[in-house]
Amino acid sequence: MNKTEKNNKSVRVRFAPSPTGYLHIGGLRTALFNWLYAKNKGGTFLIRIEDTDMSRSDNKYTEEILKALDWTNLRSEEPIMYQAQRFDIHKELIDSLLEQEKAYYCYCSPEEINKRCAVVLPGGMTIVKYDRYCLKNNKSGNGNGVVRFKLPDDLKEVVFNDLIRGRIVFSIDQLDDFIISRSDDRPVYNFVVVVDDFAMDITQVIRGEDHLSNTPKQILLYQALGYAIPEFAHLPLILNPNGGRLSKRDAATSVFDYRDQGYLPDALINYLARLGWSHGDQEIFTREELIKYFSLDHVGKKGAVFDMEKLGWVNSVYIKEMSSKDLLKAIIDIRDLFRLELKKWSDEQVLALIDLYKPRAITLLNIADDLKALYDGSTPYSIDDITKWITIDTRSHLEAVVKELVLMGDESARDRIKKVSKEIGCKLVDIAQPVRIALIGKSDGPSVFELLSILGKGESVSRLHRFIQYIDENATHE
Repeated sequence: MNKTEKNNKSVRVRFAPSPTGYLHIGGLRTALFNWLYAKNKGGTFLIRIEDTDMSRSDNKYTEEILKALDWTNLRSEEPIMYQAQRFDIHKELIDSLLEQEKAYYCYCSPEEINKRCAVVLPGGMTIVKYDRYCLKNNKSGNGNGVVRFKLPDDLKEVVFNDLIRGRIVFSIDQLDDFIISRSDDRPVYNFVVVVDDFAMDITQVIRGEDHLSNTPKQILLYQALGYAIPEFAHLPLILNPNGGRLSKRDAATSVFDYRDQGYLPDALINYLARLGWSHGDQEIFTREELIKYFSLDHVGKKGAVFDMEKLGWVNSVYIKEMSSKDLLKAIIDIRDLFRLELKKWSDEQVLALIDLYKPRAITLLNIADDLKALYDGSTPYSIDDITKWITIDTRSHLEAVVKELVLMGDESARDRIKKVSKEIGCKLVDIAQPVRIALIGKSDGPSVFELLSILGKGESVSRLHRFIQYIDENATHE
């Protein structure tokens, strides 16, 4: 297929996770870039489960991967393909390559190969390149051997144009007759990927750069099978803050860990889109904007550093923009008993407090924890804040505030406390901060006037009395 034909063909891309573990952050970004590419081109996004490794694949991982993709709204637009269900097709094509003498059986043990073929390079690194012993000697053995793909004798290099990295050349000397089927007749990764990408009519293969070394092998298999070769794009790796490859120590093991920690799916998607891709200096995108602007031309070649603080900032932006009703639903999704924990509060109170606390929140759990602490009213008073704000006059100030609140009618709490401040002749902050400590245990928090209004007169007065008692019990006298 020439370039023109490929451009005129409808885009079809896929995300193909292996269910040998949970979906991690790098896998989710690969799925996202495939999804964005398809949506931008008016194409189709597909999912394939690569479950041919029977010893390591597990249905629980398959279910978790699909749930994580569903949570982030990255769904396959056609029925999901499961590679393990296509074993007979894979085996038939292996047999076809054997019949055409494009592949051959090898019965050499790993020990034999190491003994014959191991070469120590300058610097101490050892490489093992198979010497075609079974092909040259037409060797047969007891039982089944592995099947090796026979590299074309007249080929010197494999060349392809990476949509991110440009022209890439692999010398054929870097390869040997690689295995395409195990001794138990199970085809290996590089073979089944080619067969199934062709079956799914995949036009672009977008994946991590750790797959770059697989590409020349797969191109050779496409050619041997008579298949049209898709375009390839290899994404930069996600790095830890020290510049190394991201590991479980640097980021959560599972995508769902981020959900359970209180990150929103759209915020996580927004953040991941900016890991390796950019559109000017813009940081916050709607899904529609991501689709509109996404291009592989703007994907960098260098690895992108995963920054939890930056993810937190993006999440906080999304939290601020969400309604209190949607935030409450999102909190209950990860803490199903949350509403019961606040059972004495009305829905109006809960929603008002969510609106009050959300501008300060990094995650949903920040809101949940702050509201639960506020509800319990048992948060220990901050000693540092008491030292800073509580004076010999504070008790009388708070008594005056209590008196005004008890008498309060239609006036606002702000007006009542301003009245106290004016009558006493002190700064408003010198009254407001002790009131806030009485209500939430610390001076750092949302508007004290909003807190008084939402908690209500009865609860507010009760907390002020409790704090006055604390001051009496802990007063020091010179």
